[in-house]
Amino acid sequence: MRRVLIAGGAGHIGSHLCDAHLARGDAVVCLDDFSSGMRANLTPHDNLVVLEQDVTEPIDVEADWIYDLACPAAPRFYREDPVRTLRTGVLGALQLLDLARRQGARILLTSTSEIYGDPLVHPQSETYRGHVNPTGPRACYDEGKRAAETLFADYRRQYGVDTVIARVFNTYGPRMRRDDGRVVPAFVQAALAGEPLELHGDGAQTRSFCFVDDLVDGLVRLMESGEAGPVNLGNDHEITIRTLADEICAVVGRTPDFVHHPRPEEDPTRRCPDLARARALLGWDPRVPLREGLEKTVRWFAAL
Repeated sequence: MRRVLIAGGAGHIGSHLCDAHLARGDAVVCLDDFSSGMRANLTPHDNLVVLEQDVTEPIDVEADWIYDLACPAAPRFYREDPVRTLRTGVLGALQLLDLARRQGARILLTSTSEIYGDPLVHPQSETYRGHVNPTGPRACYDEGKRAAETLFADYRRQYGVDTVIARVFNTYGPRMRRDDGRVVPAFVQAALAGEPLELHGDGAQTRSFCFVDDLVDGLVRLMESGEAGPVNLGNDHEITIRTLADEICAVVGRTPDFVHHPRPEEDPTRRCPDLARARALLGWDPRVPLREGLEKTVRWFAAL
């Protein structure tokens, strides 16, 4: 039985990752301070231990595999306390890397597409070094993840720690927080309530949306692969935000109705992963079509 520590395991992605490892017969420790993760995301299981703790504090857990997902990913949460966000990204990574070094564990960082900033290269491959403002309003998250990537690479070079970096693009699905401010839950809830959907600008900015089950499959495959990364994980079906709104309204069964707001500062114009490395190294492809994923997501929000 593999011992798996998932820091940030009560979050949207982390809780699905807990379920995936429990289904494989692993012993799972979910470490979370519940600042943005939710207890309701966790399904009780004999092989699941929940450890309520700040990831920046010393961690004493036996583990063969460690996942670092312990950082708020939604702009609403990471901007509320940017200093804490940066501390979590950097000091949390240090605590988990030191644990991996002591335990001889393999450790995966869930980095982010935000390290590419507002990209000047499209689509974004792992060789692209990004276009990030280190003093902007998103920098606490962007630079925290960039620094964590540096730490993971240096712990591998200096100490021989078995590290791997995943760069996660937009992911959606059940268990997202209703109040996190991200576009999918915001649009879904407005559509279900019969309210206008809030578009920033004209909605022509693009994103690509990966269903959470596909993303979790990619993370597990990356852990099993022995690769060091970085490896992009996401969906390369690029759509405009306006198209996303139309799709969600079609699933809900209502006519789109919009209210327009200014674009947020430094909101990326285009964002889409180059998945060539993931396909070549992992044999992985996102499989859930957008409409199917949105139907599952809408059903989950409608049942709350």
